[in-house]
Amino acid sequence: MSSHVETMEKTTAKPPIITTPVKQGRRVNGLLLVAAAMLLVALFLPWWQMWMHAPQYPDGLSVQVGIFSVTGDVSEIDDLNHYIGFMPLAAMAPVERHLGTVLAPLIVLLVGLASLLGGRWKWLALPAVALPVFLVVDLAWWLWYAGHHLNPYAALSTSVAPWTPHLFGPGGVGQFHTFAMFGAGFWLSAAAALLMIVALVRTEGSGHA
Repeated sequence: MSSHVETMEKTTAKPPIITTPVKQGRRVNGLLLVAAAMLLVALFLPWWQMWMHAPQYPDGLSVQVGIFSVTGDVSEIDDLNHYIGFMPLAAMAPVERHLGTVLAPLIVLLVGLASLLGGRWKWLALPAVALPVFLVVDLAWWLWYAGHHLNPYAALSTSVAPWTPHLFGPGGVGQFHTFAMFGAGFWLSAAAALLMIVALVRTEGSGHA
């Protein structure tokens, strides 16, 4: 009797769900396609922004840095920076901003191609994974450089010691209190990078190049 029951259980048991390489590939391609769309939207959003407040500016001043532009109260901030010898905002990262207008869309295109071609072409998405990391490192370096290379001939250069404007969080110089944070474009690109990492890990784990 027991052997009969065991036979019945074996015949009625559900077979294990096996993910075929084809299904796995489609899921990976889908992740990359979503990541490409997220990154495309991120290109048109601010990646970093800063607010400045002082008694003479009760409404504050702000600047937003994106892939294609630097917007906000740029002229007013540059006029204030001129007195302490801080370089104009447009003079910071000139090579990166110039190349970014071409390379950033190209990186999005590479992710889109990776999602369509599949296989070993998925590694075309790798530059996009590094993009938000590069932004943080490059921006941190330029903030340090600008704050430590003040124009010694500026009117108030002797009243301000070299400093590094904060990349994130509260800071300040003189009468100004600042607050900096990463914008929606950066966070969206970081989320896209996470999706691409998951896709690449799944590709590697499936044993398909």
